[in-house]
Amino acid sequence: QVQLVESGGGLVQPGGSLRLSCAASGIIFSMHTMGWYRRASGKERELVAAITTDGSRNYTDSVKGRFTISRDNAKNTVYLQMNSLKPEDTAVYYCNAQFKRGPYIYWGQGTQVTVSS
Repeated sequence: QVQLVESGGGLVQPGGSLRLSCAASGIIFSMHTMGWYRRASGKERELVAAITTDGSRNYTDSVKGRFTISRDNAKNTVYLQMNSLKPEDTAVYYCNAQFKRGPYIYWGQGTQVTVSS
């Protein structure tokens, strides 16, 4: 059974930081591209950041320079360090795993991030 369990969300003031974690089980973690998506109220889900099996990273423009995605294959965990948070970063953040050799995609249950004073 595949599980992606996010943690680390919460309420933070503008300019603050949070670190999201996603612990994976039931998959060969090192063979999956890992990503973070978010869905803000009334908007479509968007890709925030992704990291491939070889460590290549990509970010949506709005978070470049503020967010950093990383992975620890020994711990089957992917992280999203979020700095200089803005109210427009408020959303439910979802962890995603995509198998590099087939059409298998998995999602976590999501964690709420709220940026507000």
